Amino acid sequence: MSDKSTEFLYKYLNNASPTGFESSGQQIWLDYIKPYIEEQIIDVYGTAVGVIGPGQDYKVVIEAHSDEISWFVNYISEEGYIHVRRNGGSDAAIAPSMRVNLHGDKGVVKGVFGWPAIHVRDTAKDQVPKVHELFIDVGAAKKDEVLEMGIHVGTVVTFSDGLDELNGKYYVGRALDNRVGGFMIAEVARMLHENNISLPFTLYVVNAVQEEIGLRGAEMISRRLKPDLAIVTDVTHDTQSPMYNKKEQGDLKSGGGPVICYGPAVQNNVRALLEKVALEKSIPFQRQAVSRSTGTDTDSFAYSTEGVASALISLPLKYMHTTVEMVHKEDVQNVIQLIYDVLLSIKGDEDFRYIK
Repeated sequence: MSDKSTEFLYKYLNNASPTGFESSGQQIWLDYIKPYIEEQIIDVYGTAVGVIGPGQDYKVVIEAHSDEISWFVNYISEEGYIHVRRNGGSDAAIAPSMRVNLHGDKGVVKGVFGWPAIHVRDTAKDQVPKVHELFIDVGAAKKDEVLEMGIHVGTVVTFSDGLDELNGKYYVGRALDNRVGGFMIAEVARMLHENNISLPFTLYVVNAVQEEIGLRGAEMISRRLKPDLAIVTDVTHDTQSPMYNKKEQGDLKSGGGPVICYGPAVQNNVRALLEKVALEKSIPFQRQAVSRSTGTDTDSFAYSTEGVASALISLPLKYMHTTVEMVHKEDVQNVIQLIYDVLLSIKGDEDFRYIK
């Protein structure tokens, strides 16, 4: 990684891009990738695509998603307390006492998820809070004061935690799921440009919106691009920390390398290509099996148009959908390298069908 890469990583990760409101993050991403692409495509909902080698017959996608889980203002009490509902898979268990940013009409307003003190609760009956029990305090004494701040029903709310590092080995912060994926595919584009690589196919570097609420951005852009091949990257669960069951969730470890997925949506010939390249280039990797769907944008690409040969490379991540998501730096570099090397192995005339 160059100094410019690191600067981009921090700027991109520390920016808020809640589902449905990704445009500021998409602009940061496009500004970074622009020197490394020849064209760009932006669809009506904000999915951003960098095009390398446009106009060729064979079309390949590398993809990540740009949105983060968040909250919507759902109700403002007369006393000035703000109640919320989820925007994506936000976790009510982690919200109490967290600092938040409310992205209002007049700019960002700071607030906190309040919670009654331990002294006044019956701790014997404590349980995970329900979403309707959560409330945000912005220091207002009445509803009109909240409205004057530019906050109203529909205002989107994000946690305010930023990117940090632990023990020189890990990135830690909110929304690594999956803006770190957007970072990784941008780095692949940078490497192709800086190494003067001319690909025998058109490459679409896709940063999709609205994954967290049903893979919607990928669904839209896959129909538009109609690629021959899609390589998707997202995060998956590191299962080493307490409270994970490896018999149920697999044995995956941060620092163990990229995770190559097995499942119906994963085209086996493409998956075999990923493994072949990883072995040839001595890139460590792990394997994961999924039931029915991958739960990632891989599914949208695989089942779009008449079917797109698709595969998933996942990044092991600790504490998903919290503000302290963690990924190992070596895994980040190895995912970048694996995607890059796979692209170099593609001739641009591959037919991945099982029966020909």
